[in-house]
Amino acid sequence: MINYGLSESNFVLCLPTFPGVVVRLYASPYVYVCVCVGLCVQVAGECSFPSMCLLSAQDMATSSSSQRIGVVGYGHLGQYLVERILKDGAALGLTLAFVWNRNSDKLKGFVPDELILGDLSSFADRRCDVIVEVCHPQIVKEFGFQFLSQSHFMVGSPSALSDPDLNQKLHQAAQQYGRTLYVPSGALWGGQDIQRLNDSGALKALFIRMSKHPSCFRLTGDVLSDWTEEEGRRVLFRGSVAELCPLAPNNVNTMAAAAVAAGTLGFTGVQGEIVSDTALSDYHVVEVEVTGPSGFSVHTVRRNPAKLGAVTGSATYNSFWNSLLVCKGHGGRVYLC
Repeated sequence: MINYGLSESNFVLCLPTFPGVVVRLYASPYVYVCVCVGLCVQVAGECSFPSMCLLSAQDMATSSSSQRIGVVGYGHLGQYLVERILKDGAALGLTLAFVWNRNSDKLKGFVPDELILGDLSSFADRRCDVIVEVCHPQIVKEFGFQFLSQSHFMVGSPSALSDPDLNQKLHQAAQQYGRTLYVPSGALWGGQDIQRLNDSGALKALFIRMSKHPSCFRLTGDVLSDWTEEEGRRVLFRGSVAELCPLAPNNVNTMAAAAVAAGTLGFTGVQGEIVSDTALSDYHVVEVEVTGPSGFSVHTVRRNPAKLGAVTGSATYNSFWNSLLVCKGHGGRVYLC
């Protein structure tokens, strides 16, 4: 399939092609696909070769090839994904199969009743192609293996994978059932480059620093219980990502994704630091330092706009959506998307 991400709403595109080649344009629900000696695709109008037209994008969306998506969790990120699937999913071949939330009352009036899943243990009845967890690491621990036995699984709380036993269990489940365990990049910039460097055997070290306003952290214990608006910058913890994940399970998923990308270093080898900074009232800062052989190094700084108290930066929402669009099945393995 050739995918042209075009945004114009009224035009005719003619290209040379071969029988059997399919071109899909996502800019409009009225996309006609023709197979002929000269391929013609017309948006927002009649097909130039109606007798040869295979199907419209609307037909594609309702065909058996559409993916059924289950969403586990209805916080800010879960709400965003559900709204995008309901609004844009049909044109992209995505169908919402169910939404589950620990408090189901939160779903009423926002999610169609027939899509609300009351008991998560009955998820298999909804026949999902992909299940997306955007809830809590505990859900990954309790249901991750079961999810992978039935569908591909995008884990939005990869900090759960810092548990070596659970990590191994989910790896084995992916291989056993031929399903893909997807780890979204989230706020991690350059994750695929880190993974390629790792796979080539050239990755020597990886360090990630996450700095946020203290109101944006959700930490276990009372590490930040005494913060004041005048205190400025404070390093809360520096050490391995394996040690950081239990301390801040909702705040270090970017680091966890990096540990997955840097598989040879893993959670114990990748180093991280979390910093509370009262000056960061408008954004989160993610710094990544990659070290390779012979003096090679890369240092990136990402400023992710975020409101006070927000665990997730605003740019991360669209990143998750783009990750979901990649979840088409990549075999029985773990895949950074």
